Amino acid sequence: MKKFKWLFILLAMMLCMTAFAACGAPDTPSDEGNTPPVIETPDTPENPDDPNEPVDPDTPVYEVEAPGEGPASASDITSVGGVPLVTLNNGVQMPRFGLGTQIQELESGDLGILNQTARESVTAALQAGYRHLDSAHGYMNERGVGQGIVDSGVPREEIWLTSKLWPSEYGNAYEAIDDMLERFQTDYLDLVYLHHPAGSISDIESAWRDLERAYREGKIRALGISNFDNRMEAFNAIMDEEIKPQIMQIECHPFAQRTEARELAEQYDIQVECWYPLGHADQRLLNSDTLEAIASAHGKSVVQVIIRWHIQEGFSVIPGSTNPDHIRENIAIFDFELTADEMALIRGMDEGESGRFFNINYDGFMGNYFVNNPPREWNGDFPD
Repeated sequence: MKKFKWLFILLAMMLCMTAFAACGAPDTPSDEGNTPPVIETPDTPENPDDPNEPVDPDTPVYEVEAPGEGPASASDITSVGGVPLVTLNNGVQMPRFGLGTQIQELESGDLGILNQTARESVTAALQAGYRHLDSAHGYMNERGVGQGIVDSGVPREEIWLTSKLWPSEYGNAYEAIDDMLERFQTDYLDLVYLHHPAGSISDIESAWRDLERAYREGKIRALGISNFDNRMEAFNAIMDEEIKPQIMQIECHPFAQRTEARELAEQYDIQVECWYPLGHADQRLLNSDTLEAIASAHGKSVVQVIIRWHIQEGFSVIPGSTNPDHIRENIAIFDFELTADEMALIRGMDEGESGRFFNINYDGFMGNYFVNNPPREWNGDFPD
């Protein structure tokens, strides 16, 4: 009887040891065929820098889809005239220098004259080597820009063409994109922005999702936000969407170098593009003794020095002009380089937020104005 009792105790001890082995200590490998089931933990994704270390759940992970295989897949963007290209966070390449096509002094007048002027400016720019054009529905010149492309003879697929949706269109953005394509006489756009963070957050989110849809269909190659640093609630809403922006457009020039906005863009791997690069033609800037001395040292103009500074800071920059001589002057900046000391002198001109010209509250009157006042339309004929 005692023999059976000891046999029973020995058998129980063996079963307990087997059970502990099946639970497995980390340093004890299991026998093949007896490996316990692996419990997957999707809430702690693998860290690509160290596969053994889980990713901090508060660290944003961005997986940006490539644009859809629609008409945009035929694009052939290359560097012309020394203009550098930037590879955006979706793998698409964009020229970092271009023409801003807004003509504010004509916007309240005859839209036929406005569009004809835009047409001539675009043709002159493309013939001078520009391959990046920045327009917007709010500029009311998309027909003129599109006709200028046709007139130039430059193949559409060699041109980076940008436009922007106006806040009054956010409720039906997908249809507005098709209208935009018709005005430009094209079947795709390289970049479309939400022009202003105006209106309800739900309308802004809806418009972004329509952009995402058009992006997946190949109607758009890249998505952007403009002026969203002025309304962080809207910025954060876009960052929560499935596809993150490739470009963030902001006012930026030597008097307003926008350190915080640039850091925000860098955090999300978003390229910064600058409008008002000449400080809205501020005479304090254009007649700066510092900039005049630097320009003289290089045999260049102050305007060329300012644009060159933007390029060396890593920005994309889109100075505007309707004067063919100025258009050619603005692109002639890739045959010289500012020294480190000269770059430091220009950085020292920063006046912070007080140096800005455009700094509005989108929750106030101007936000409502953008939503409730759609751009005027022009459907006339161009002169021969």
